[in-house]
Amino acid sequence: MTKDTARRPPLSQRGIRTRQALVDAARVVFERDGYLDARLTDITAEAKCATGTFYTYFLDKGEIFAAVMEATKNEMLHPGMEHVDGVDNPAAIIEASNRAYLESFRRNAKLMQLLEEVASIDPKVRELRRARGWVFVERNARAIKDLQARGLADPDVDPVMASRLLSGMISRFAFATFVLNDGGDFEELVYTATRLWCNALRIEHDLTMPQAADKK
Repeated sequence: MTKDTARRPPLSQRGIRTRQALVDAARVVFERDGYLDARLTDITAEAKCATGTFYTYFLDKGEIFAAVMEATKNEMLHPGMEHVDGVDNPAAIIEASNRAYLESFRRNAKLMQLLEEVASIDPKVRELRRARGWVFVERNARAIKDLQARGLADPDVDPVMASRLLSGMISRFAFATFVLNDGGDFEELVYTATRLWCNALRIEHDLTMPQAADKK
């Protein structure tokens, strides 16, 4: 799926709505049937549009799967800033960001499982997964670099390498918890993830173990 072959995004409001309906329908079908068994006719039926309409917006099943995963990526990149009263508190921002990411991962667990499975057999999806991961790494690396510049984080670690390690830790644990169903209390997960982030970067914090645990 290259820029040379991908369909251009629609410009009209009607086209935008139709494309979004197809993406929403594809999510339903992928979560229900899996990637390999999902059929384009099922997607268009779910979207209540003609099969030919699909090709106005997407080249194939792989491209619409990428569109579905792009939507989840945008949701999971949510920094959690509006959930924080004191935005100058790095630990509070990290906690809100971890919470937003983990809540989104939990909502999208079926798709995250599909992404992992399809990436192991489809080179295009494998590249999609790799590029998707780097978006999170680069976002977090910028935040770490900013904290270092302000004297709030360990200046002796490379921000990109630190981001790769810390981001990988959170994403793999989220996969184990919400896809493999390893279990664990959600509030304790947020607390521990945030404390590890702060400790690793030598960020001052006053985090304490939550008293009332969320048993979801």
